[in-house]
Amino acid sequence: MTKPVAETKPAAGGSTAPPLSPTVRRHLGKSLRNHYADSLTEPVGERLEALIGRLDEPQDRATRS
Repeated sequence: MTKPVAETKPAAGGSTAPPLSPTVRRHLGKSLRNHYADSLTEPVGERLEALIGRLDEPQDRATRS
């Protein structure tokens, strides 16, 4: 299962990095998924949990804090 590769536009500096081949992109994707798989099952820290909880607050209240 592969996703289509979008054309890359030049960065602010005007240069673009050479595109990665689909094989390299697949390898990087699999490696990153394997690396971060354990973090999905670990408990969330208190500070992050509080920030996530703030997402449910009304927008005007969240911006005043």
